[in-house]
Amino acid sequence: MIVVADVHDFQGHIACDDASRSEIVIPIIKENRLIGVLDIDSPLLKRFSEDDRAGLQKIVDIINELVEWPIM
Repeated sequence: MIVVADVHDFQGHIACDDASRSEIVIPIIKENRLIGVLDIDSPLLKRFSEDDRAGLQKIVDIINELVEWPIM
């Protein structure tokens, strides 16, 4: 999990939206394999808190329980 308080201070950040100022990225991992990421941007600096991270991790966990990801 990565919380970026200011994307302009994060070397190598690739913005998908010019208005993006902060970001949170939570990996989706199933059976020790990276399936994808939940990536949320915000136009506000320091938008994401530990509570946001914990809540979004719960959402990712629920998705992982409900989705049968193809194993390649």
